Amino acid sequence: MKIAIVEDDINMRKSLEIAMSTLKEYEIKSFKNAKDALKALDDSFDLVITDINMPGMDGIEFVKKLGGRYEVIIMTGNATLQRAIESIHLGVKDFLLKPFDVETLIKAIERESKVQKVLKKSSKSSIKSSEDFLGSSSALESVLALARRAAKTDATVLLLGESGVGKELFAKYIHKNSPRASKPFIAINMAAIPENLIESELFGFVKGAFTDAYADKPGQFELANGGTIFLDEIGEMPYHLQAKLLRVLQEREVRRLGSDKSIKIDVRIVSATNANLLTKIKNGEFREDLYYRLNTIPLNIPPLRKRKEEILQIAGKILQQKCQEYGLEQKEFSDDAKEMLQAYEWPGNIRELISVVERAAILSQGKEIISEDLFLESRGVKREKNSIQEMEKALIAEVLDSCNGDIQESAKILGMSKTALNKKIKQYNLGV
Repeated sequence: MKIAIVEDDINMRKSLEIAMSTLKEYEIKSFKNAKDALKALDDSFDLVITDINMPGMDGIEFVKKLGGRYEVIIMTGNATLQRAIESIHLGVKDFLLKPFDVETLIKAIERESKVQKVLKKSSKSSIKSSEDFLGSSSALESVLALARRAAKTDATVLLLGESGVGKELFAKYIHKNSPRASKPFIAINMAAIPENLIESELFGFVKGAFTDAYADKPGQFELANGGTIFLDEIGEMPYHLQAKLLRVLQEREVRRLGSDKSIKIDVRIVSATNANLLTKIKNGEFREDLYYRLNTIPLNIPPLRKRKEEILQIAGKILQQKCQEYGLEQKEFSDDAKEMLQAYEWPGNIRELISVVERAAILSQGKEIISEDLFLESRGVKREKNSIQEMEKALIAEVLDSCNGDIQESAKILGMSKTALNKKIKQYNLGV
């Protein structure tokens, strides 16, 4: 297993290199900053371990740049809850608070190694657990009812909600319940396409339009003709291309890059975002006229923490599917594990829940998954915690204890001022 360690603190970096050099099964390559790591990372690497707070490009931005190509473990000395949530949104599996012993990190690596081995052995025809809604709740049914009504029309729909709530699944649901169901459904993630390729990807190009344009190529709008095109992360669309999308909505035609000929299309547009588009409009990052064109029918998808009754339903179905997919014996959750699943806030929503259950299915011993198999404590949650405030209180108490009540040192680790920390201590009645 080849591992990249990204850590700006030379003492920490060298300590990790020395400690892990004795482990022959791991090939370690370390980098002093994220930019150096990005230049060197290739397909031979299996895992990236990175600090968060680094000069230049920080760990969160670094993970975004990795684009999901590698599994990531984050380590930091000032793990605020918000930073943990940011990393979870990006698919980070483990979040380690410094100082930690090497054994803790090695165990995290061993867990990841075991998961990767099982995934590589699993059938290529994997079960697509995201194709159907896996749970049921009054909150979900309310949104689905509105989606069904919207599906009967050709009006544009704007799906709003946090990362991981399943916006593409809702877009597919609208398509399947529409008169266009037998026609193509094409999904495009604006955040996943390099900015210089978005225009040609969406609208196509003609031969000679640019250096590598050796033949005409239709864009995704043409390919979706008669059906539905789903524009995910619409808030990330470059401003200069938004006018071209507006023209598609108004004129129902596209023009390939390098051509002066317009092509008529018949496409239903569903878009989605987890950003505040009104704020982007105020900041000059998103066109107001385009916003109103896309927002004919807004659909607000509630986060998983507002749909608590779905958690165990989804977890149970995913567990059954993953055991079948990876050739594991069928397993079930202990009462303790169920309690922890229900108590956790799920900042990464359904995407995070699927990831946690998948790892637990692979890593657990025997037929029963216990709370320890979920590894949710590494994400800053204890079983009895049921709110963000309680999670924050626990984190502050832990740091204060490790610093023997030293306010200045604790504030530094937590990344807040002494005044702010004193207010939190008073608020949570921690009494140092």
